[in-house]
Amino acid sequence: MKRVIVAVVLLLSPLFVFAAEEEVELAHIKTDLTNKESLQNGAKLFMNYCIGCHSLKYARYNRIAKDLDIPDDLFAENLIFTGAKTGELMESSIPPKSAKAWFGATPPDLTLEARFRSADWIYSYLKGFYADESRPWGVNNTVFKDVAMPHVLVGLQGLCATAPEISGETKFDPLTGNVMSAESCESYAIQGSLSSEEYDAAVYDITNFLQYMGEPAQMDRKRIGIMVFAFLIVLYAVSFLYTRELHKDIH
Repeated sequence: MKRVIVAVVLLLSPLFVFAAEEEVELAHIKTDLTNKESLQNGAKLFMNYCIGCHSLKYARYNRIAKDLDIPDDLFAENLIFTGAKTGELMESSIPPKSAKAWFGATPPDLTLEARFRSADWIYSYLKGFYADESRPWGVNNTVFKDVAMPHVLVGLQGLCATAPEISGETKFDPLTGNVMSAESCESYAIQGSLSSEEYDAAVYDITNFLQYMGEPAQMDRKRIGIMVFAFLIVLYAVSFLYTRELHKDIH
């Protein structure tokens, strides 16, 4: 009986973890996989700041280059830093054992992170770092309490002196499409190179890219679905007219 109880607790424990995470109010964004410029910038930022520790091991460089309209040679020259070939899987450059020793846990693969966590979670997480000297890396996160990851984008955002306010709807300029989010940090312990709006736009692009990574064929699937529905409508119309013609003399 005790074994059954323990097994049930272990099976349900992930649900309690998710329930605890849901208590954090996230920022809300709407990703746009038709925005190639955003996806390209997101890929650039990910390859420069994230691939050193986090892999995208279920994807290949050349598939991303093709989908985002980036020539293979340009992609290899500017976005591959490990010497890998464009047809290889996107592994992180840090050995897993070294990563575990440095961070206390192996950094997760992020290929399906947007499907697992949601785009809102990723966007909020990347905006949620703040100074906390009690932590090994001197930072904490409002979305992921006691995070083991350093704030790798600190050079861009800076570092909030206190926990930032990240909840609410992300607003966009209707004319330019640029992010118009309000300042989330009351003060900064470290100043970054980007303004609050510029950083929000950069984080949006990374999130948009990871949303694409979760299902690279999503836009093709939607396009094919529309074509199938259009074909069925035409087929129905033709069938209806043909049937009516066959039965017009039947009383």
